[in-house]
Amino acid sequence: MKIYAFLLLMLWNVGTLWAQEYKLTLVEAVEQARHQSIAAKQAITQKKTTYWQYRSFLADYRPQLSLDGTLPGFTRSYIEVVQPDGTIAFQPVSNNNSLLSLSLSQSIAPTGGTLYVQNQLQRFDDFARDNTRYNGVPFEMGIRQPLFRYNAMRWDRRIQPLKYQEGMQQYLSSMEEVALQASGYYFDLLVAQVNLQIAEKNRQNNDTLYKIAQHKLELGRISQNDLLQLQMGVLTAEKDLASAQQSATVASLQLNRYIGFRNDRMPELEIPTQLREFVVEPQKAIDEAFANRADAVAFSRRLLEAERDVQQAVKENGLNASLNATFGLSNRGSQPMDVYRKPQDREFVELQFTLPILTWGRNKARTEVAKANREFAQQSVEQDKLTFEQQIFTQVTLLQMLQKQVRLTRLADEIAANRYQIAQERFILSNLSVTDLAIATQEKDRAKRDYILALRDYWQSYYSLRLLTLYDFERREKIWYE
Repeated sequence: MKIYAFLLLMLWNVGTLWAQEYKLTLVEAVEQARHQSIAAKQAITQKKTTYWQYRSFLADYRPQLSLDGTLPGFTRSYIEVVQPDGTIAFQPVSNNNSLLSLSLSQSIAPTGGTLYVQNQLQRFDDFARDNTRYNGVPFEMGIRQPLFRYNAMRWDRRIQPLKYQEGMQQYLSSMEEVALQASGYYFDLLVAQVNLQIAEKNRQNNDTLYKIAQHKLELGRISQNDLLQLQMGVLTAEKDLASAQQSATVASLQLNRYIGFRNDRMPELEIPTQLREFVVEPQKAIDEAFANRADAVAFSRRLLEAERDVQQAVKENGLNASLNATFGLSNRGSQPMDVYRKPQDREFVELQFTLPILTWGRNKARTEVAKANREFAQQSVEQDKLTFEQQIFTQVTLLQMLQKQVRLTRLADEIAANRYQIAQERFILSNLSVTDLAIATQEKDRAKRDYILALRDYWQSYYSLRLLTLYDFERREKIWYE
């Protein structure tokens, strides 16, 4: 029995702890979201994608070693053979034609060409005649070089690093976006909890005042109309309480899900009254934004891409040529080693070209379209830069204003709370009307809500400024995440 009672007690204690609210501060909610939220994990995954894409780009400009082959290349069939008299005879064939090639290639970014060396060995088995022959290239060096053509590699070497930097900066922005979203959900719940506290307190106060009013009515010190007004206040408080409970439950679920808490307990939020007041110089904020934000990197990238498209249109609409040249050694024999004994020279040179002569203005039109797109990109980037600067300047001004707003609303909240306390005491002493008491109650509730809303606006502005600049003005350092 003692063991059974002990187990029941333990289960009751666990259930009680589970049902209790857990405390949570704004900083803790933001840090939890940065580590556990789905949005943060997506940002990390995107960062990895950007990193490996850049690694793949760098690998393309390093020597590439590859082994190519055809093993086996067996054929058994009948083929047509033209006879000396012009007739056709179908002769049976049965052979295996295998090939192995080991090559080392290197891209030449300044010219857009490719330099390579290779070793090749071929074996041909004629099963019909029971004959085996070998052919090979012990050594061959060659170059494939476009001439007068658009060099994609040279432009990629300028654009791809910007894309990589843009992706890394976007990761920082995504993490700050997580902080902004988490603070928004935090204050949604905080506002709901404050409304719930106000509704609960008003219900209790209205119930108490209604009971006092009933006693005062018996003494003839209050009218029946005032009593009914207080009774309506009790009913209204009950409805407000039910609505506030529903809103708090929904807001709690949203916050828990976003920051990665997989339970249905409602956190007890702390009001972040410790403001981080600091002076932010607008020009400093703009400079940091252009130094840190992915948007600033994107401005340079967009201009480069527009210039690249113009160069591509110009180059591809004119003379296009390609030079292919190889020099090496080759040989044949009945044994594999015969290929490597006294090989003979092997040379190959080819120059291909295409020169448009009559295009009816098509090439010029393509070039002009690319130039117009470049001009439009320049105008768009300039406009985006102005909008970017204006957005930062507005956010800095807003943050400074909201710091003052929080101080004023906090003072108004204290005054309204003291005034309500005085009004309540005067009503109990029959020295205040029900209407004046209701006005004092409304002002108290409004002042409390205004204070919480001012705090929310301040912290949203604080995290928005961090997002826009990727700079911590409190610590005077750039924002960075591993």
